[in-house]
Amino acid sequence: MLENEEIIMGIIMHGGNARSLSMRAMSASKKSNFEEADKLVEEATEELGKAHRIQTDLIQAETRGERTGVSLLMVHAQDHLMNAMTVKDLALEIISLNKKIN
Repeated sequence: MLENEEIIMGIIMHGGNARSLSMRAMSASKKSNFEEADKLVEEATEELGKAHRIQTDLIQAETRGERTGVSLLMVHAQDHLMNAMTVKDLALEIISLNKKIN
């Protein structure tokens, strides 16, 4: 079970990184630092990609019959990932609006 928990922690870590990068991107755009904002969103996208790959590996393992079970940690990881995706989407919209304002 320890290995599975470490894998799940990867989703939490990369999701958290993506969320933080997206928040930093919004802050940069408020200061009209759009080059930095775009760079941070790109980094957030990369972090989300890493989390998605872990999630996809877990889903594929399950389709092969390798049951992992649903733990509170897994639910937390999924919540973290979905939250990070939403924050990134909002960051893109806010950055776009800040660019229009400037």
